Amino acid sequence: MALARVDGLTFSYPEAERPALRGVSFRLEPGELVVCLGPSGSGKSTLLRALAGLVPHFHGGRFSGRVEVAGLDTRRHRPADLAGTVASVFQDPEEQVVLTGVEAEVAFGLENLGTPPSEIPARTREALEAVGAAHLLFRSTSTLSGGELQRVCLASALALRPRLLLLDEPTSQLDPEAADAFLDLVERLEVAVVLSEQRPARPLERADRVLFLEDGRIVLDAPRAEALEWLERHRPAYLGVEGPPTDEALPVEVVCRLEDVSFAYGAVPAVDGVSLSVRRGEVVALVGPNGIGKTTVAKLAAGLLEPATGRVERRGRAAYLSQDPGRYLISERADQEVALAADLPHAWQALGRVGLRGFEARHPRDLSSGERERLALACVLVTEPDLLVLDEPTRGVDPERKHALAELIRGEARKRATLVVTHDERFARAIADRTVGLGEARVREAALV
Repeated sequence: MALARVDGLTFSYPEAERPALRGVSFRLEPGELVVCLGPSGSGKSTLLRALAGLVPHFHGGRFSGRVEVAGLDTRRHRPADLAGTVASVFQDPEEQVVLTGVEAEVAFGLENLGTPPSEIPARTREALEAVGAAHLLFRSTSTLSGGELQRVCLASALALRPRLLLLDEPTSQLDPEAADAFLDLVERLEVAVVLSEQRPARPLERADRVLFLEDGRIVLDAPRAEALEWLERHRPAYLGVEGPPTDEALPVEVVCRLEDVSFAYGAVPAVDGVSLSVRRGEVVALVGPNGIGKTTVAKLAAGLLEPATGRVERRGRAAYLSQDPGRYLISERADQEVALAADLPHAWQALGRVGLRGFEARHPRDLSSGERERLALACVLVTEPDLLVLDEPTRGVDPERKHALAELIRGEARKRATLVVTHDERFARAIADRTVGLGEARVREAALV
């Protein structure tokens, strides 16, 4: 018997011009690992929200068709009725955390389900260990990096021991080793999993089935082997077809230099003794495990933080794109948001550069996560900076748009110095002249091959 059934689901968000999902139907069997792929804005996140009952109960909007999970019709049963049966991890862990302590955060869902108090500490620790985050047990959530926060959210979901686990880009902020470890864990779970990803290589290795959505419709529903053949023929970017940068000798002008810099958040050291130079005309990828200080280095380079010790030198204007730029959008129209830093003609041009021509009048909150990422990129590109710092710019961006982003960064590389924080290995290979690994004590620089 199917664990979940979706029949003719059509859904539109309030005041949306077009449906987010159109006539979607599929079945989900117990224990299946289904990978959901598709371009930004294709309806993947909405489909996961529908399986969790958040659509329509939380978001409102127009809903037709039927969604049934574990025998419960989601139109008649609210998300609270599905708690314990369904657990979700969303794209933005910052929006999901509600408590200030890691232990309390992971225990929160268990307490709401009425788990016996004597069982909660052990299940909390077990879940954190499962995602490689046992060392975070007594940390404050406000001190965690984006990747560490994502692991805590994953642990919160796993602690519930659900029958259906819904994961919306669960590895987007995890380093490669942590991503492999988490997906290995997911593969071993005796639960059904629906996983939406824009870095599909690792999930595809483990998938039982693949759904591909475009414009709110399922255009592919196939077992893994058949799906790989279809992707190779029709959507090769999802299989990681990318090329390395091909630049001539780089100029020598140093736009940004960090010399033996250190920084701490209160009593918590973030980086110590880091030295790094970024030259005009080159793209540098900054990599390393979660919580090692990559974002802190990026903010020091951009001038958003001042080092406690050491020195930062910078020439010209710096622009910084944060890990979660959608939280900082304030205007009613996309073009007005970009025009906060320029005039409207330049804003329209910047929107076109990131593939958002025709989105000028759209409200930023109506855009998908990937579209909001591109809108935020337009907001920093329009300033024509001498130093461009991008913190996880491929988060929520589909592979085809990711390829276009790589081409944009490479095509404009000679205008500026570019520093990119990323866990996306393929993207780093596609854009970087150098990769820089942030280790326990200082930066190690090595040429990419």
